[in-house]
Amino acid sequence: MTALSGETLAQISTVPVPTYDRDGMRVGIMHFGFGNFHRSHEAMYVDRLMESGRGTDWGICGVGVLPQDARMRDVMAQQDCLYTLVLRHPDGSLEPRVVGSVLEYLFAPDDPEAAFARAADPAVRIVSLTVTEGGYLKNPATGEFDPNHPDVLHDLADPAHPQTAFTYIIESLRRRRVAGVPPFTVLSCDNLQGNGDIARQTIVSLARLMDPELGNWIDAEVSFPNSMVDRITPATTDDDRRAVRDEFGIDDAWPVPGEPFTQWIVEDHFPLGRPEWETVGVQFVDDVGPYELMKLRLLNASHQAIAYLGGPLGYTLVDEAMADGSIRDYLMAYMTREAEPTLGELPGIDLPAYMATLIERFSNPHMRDTLVRLATDGSNRMATFTLPTVRENLRAGRSVALGAAMVAAWSYYWELIGSGTITGPEIPEDVLAQVMTDAALAEPTDPGAFLAIEPIFGDLASDPVFRQEYLRCRESLRQVGVHGLVAKVLLG
Repeated sequence: MTALSGETLAQISTVPVPTYDRDGMRVGIMHFGFGNFHRSHEAMYVDRLMESGRGTDWGICGVGVLPQDARMRDVMAQQDCLYTLVLRHPDGSLEPRVVGSVLEYLFAPDDPEAAFARAADPAVRIVSLTVTEGGYLKNPATGEFDPNHPDVLHDLADPAHPQTAFTYIIESLRRRRVAGVPPFTVLSCDNLQGNGDIARQTIVSLARLMDPELGNWIDAEVSFPNSMVDRITPATTDDDRRAVRDEFGIDDAWPVPGEPFTQWIVEDHFPLGRPEWETVGVQFVDDVGPYELMKLRLLNASHQAIAYLGGPLGYTLVDEAMADGSIRDYLMAYMTREAEPTLGELPGIDLPAYMATLIERFSNPHMRDTLVRLATDGSNRMATFTLPTVRENLRAGRSVALGAAMVAAWSYYWELIGSGTITGPEIPEDVLAQVMTDAALAEPTDPGAFLAIEPIFGDLASDPVFRQEYLRCRESLRQVGVHGLVAKVLLG
């Protein structure tokens, strides 16, 4: 058994490892939100680039801001920032590689000044983010920056010890401005439509509360390209650690499981330069919007449907739910009937083939992806992935029966949590968990109570067409359950 580290890398013969000289690389990218998705996606692309002999000045410095990131700090220190990425193919085969593109990891609460200084370093030309859909300090219903968010109030009161990545970015940009160093590009890698635009809104709005002149300078001078990211990346389990030990003889405290499929489409606006990612599979475009919308409204919305239709049926894994023909039929109907009409023109995309591929990817029995992961932060995810489609179909006078069924199933899911039917590790984390539980439990005596959660639904709750469809679906769930509901809505 070989404990993964820089010293033992040369001893590993069972898995491909970096052949490039990591000591000869330097940091050019700083990444906030250093979790599994970043390590299976952006860091993987940088590793590919370095392995090809390019990108020596585009190494990554990962940064953790949240208290739970202390564990990543310890693992990265122990393993010299190395980790094993293991792709799980549908036939059960595993494709491992030790990724070496991460050169440094900072746990910002330990030493905020070190994080400020690293981002202010002229060598850092890109600061990227995966802070989740709910991490952008916005009101889920309106999409606008929330100046009363608790993290905003904290950082305004104590900017030297921030709770958000955004204050680290703002202070680093301030220092660069004072020093005459050009600003870095801010690259969001989160599942949000117009993720670069949203990152700009959050950072500029927060900066203006701190220093209006600095906020205006950031708005005028900093580039925030939009991007579309895609790779299903489950959370790491003890089974993943055992597989790496047993199959490959490597002791890795935090390997990363992922699917073989990966995609990254980015708007090409990097004033200080960027890695030659196009040589390793990244697509650069002038406008990422249509591709981004396609992914959010098809893949990400489907993930929500799988979670809330599958959970009440007792499924815990995504592939288990996908083996249920009723759920598969619902997904195809939702994508073709209600999501596809909202997408507009998609040059070069074969939508039926793309949707069929999604069904295949979701059904991979070796991913071991969980419904609870898909349901985590659902109050932000549903507001981002599903409700915009509902709103657009309402404006166009099209049916919203399938979207309403998804929302009704979501409400029913939280009623089952509140009643103790869904328990323990199957309960997802959500900032509005108690609010959703209380509202869902009130549904039997106060129909539509769930829609009254203003931060999620806003004025959608008062739309008579959507409300009627939701109440009809909610009653069907009570009377005939998930399978009966799906049968009804599929009939049209």
